[in-house]
Parts: sequence; structure tokens; C-alpha cells
Amino acid sequence: MAHTHDGIDWTSRLVAMRRTDEVEAEVNCWVADRLVDELPDGATVIDVGSGSGGMSAAFAAALAVRGGGRVVLVDAVPELQAAASEAVAAVAGDKVELVAVLADAADPALADHVPAGDLVWASRVVHHLPDERQGVAGLVRLLNPGGRLALAEGGLTTRCLPWDIGLGEPGLQDRLVAAQTAWFADMRAGIEGVVRMPFGWNRALAEAGLTDVGAFSYLVDLPAPASPAVRESVADWLAWMARVGEDRLSASDLDALARLMDRDGPDWVGGRDDVFVLSANTIHRGRAA
Repeated sequence: MAHTHDGIDWTSRLVAMRRTDEVEAEVNCWVADRLVDELPDGATVIDVGSGSGGMSAAFAAALAVRGGGRVVLVDAVPELQAAASEAVAAVAGDKVELVAVLADAADPALADHVPAGDLVWASRVVHHLPDERQGVAGLVRLLNPGGRLALAEGGLTTRCLPWDIGLGEPGLQDRLVAAQTAWFADMRAGIEGVVRMPFGWNRALAEAGLTDVGAFSYLVDLPAPASPAVRESVADWLAWMARVGEDRLSASDLDALARLMDRDGPDWVGGRDDVFVLSANTIHRGRAA
């Protein structure tokens, strides 16, 4: 397993991440278009923690429409970087240059290995680093003068299930979210050299020297009855929640999860027409001097 600070085997999550890219492709393109629209012609977009490449591909498509540019993929996991490179290559054509850099986002020398960008994008990455404030400062160092940093961090927790699913006690989803919150706190506490950041992301961006700091949020709204791909994505979400909540959920809840994830059983979640995806994601932004 490639080195990551959180101890998560991200390669094992690649299939689920690609499925999320598929079902969120439309909203990813909307976000990319909004951010790229502010950039100069021929801009360089750096995706730090590019994962399976859904947003990277959306940025490449947005740049191609504007005449071209460059997308730089930065990730510490070779398998994820390969997947992101494939996703970008599928839409980049001959107008968008692809650069892949295998690197740790927490590396103090990151700016020595990555070309400067007009937009640095990092989605749910910084909260996996030991020192989030240093992480933000490192991303700022990747910016050209006047360049923009966009962090996707926070929002509202994903909702996928009816309150009463007919298995175990009602309110399973709320207990899954509570278990995930406890897992996240433990994950952060277990990172070597972890440093608390006792304030919001807007203050972290301002502290790093950015101006025009602000934020916007957007919805991922995939209502029931959902497509087969969305239902599979809900199954992926349940599998992840079961993993992180394994030691934090009751036997009744674990039994309900097992039945929902049993593809051959009568309660398979992918066979339900009442599952959905609803979440709100927040993007915090600032501009370099």
C-alpha cells in the first residue's frame, strides 16, 4: 500500500471512487466550469489528491472548451494517479496537456516538484494531512501570482436511505453518520504528528495569505427512484460506513447492514427503488496576491 498519513488503503476504494465519479459527473462539470471561467486563457489547473480523476477530467473538459491548458495530477498513490490520468486522457484531446506528479501533499518541498498553477483544487484532501494549516500553506505555494485555491471541505452529510428501511430499528442512517463522525475523530487523532486546527477553513485560507476569501456550496441531488449506477453507489457508501462503524454500531445495525449489502438476498439495497443520494459540498476559495 502506498504511504498515506491516514492509514487508509485507497487502492481498495478505487472502484467505488470511479462509480462516484460516474454518478456525480454532471455536477462536477458544473463546478469545474464555474472555477475555470475565472482563469486566464491556457490556464494550469493542479488537482492535489486527484483520486480516481472525476474532477480532473471535468477540469480538462472545461479547459478544452476554452481553447486548452494544462491539468497537473498530484497524488501519493500510483494506482489512483493512473486511474486519474486515464480519465483525463479520455477527454483532453490535443488541447489539454496532462502532467502527473507522484507526491505527498504534506511534503514541504511539494512546490519544487509541481509546476505553478492558476487554480489549485484539493477535494477532501487536507483533512487527511497531519497539519491542516501547513497543508493549506503548501498548496498556496503552488499558485501563480493572482492564482486561486479551491478547497472542497465540509458541507452536509450524505443521505441515502429512508428513515425506516424495514430492517432493525428506524434511524439507521443517523447512527451510521454518528459512527462515521467518531471514526473520523479517531482517524485524525491517530495520524502521526497530528496538529489540531481549531477554526474554520476561511480562517486557514486567510492565515495562509490569500485574499478575497469566500465559499459556495452545491448539492448532489440524485432522487429516488435512482438509476442502477446510483444504487450501486449507495451500496458502496454503505460498505464504507459498515467498515468505519464496525466497532461502533450495535449488533442489530450490523445485521441490517449485512442484509442490505447481500446481493443475493431479498434485502439487497441495489434492488430498492427508494434509495437516493443527497449531499451538500462546500468549496472554500481564496486568491494569491
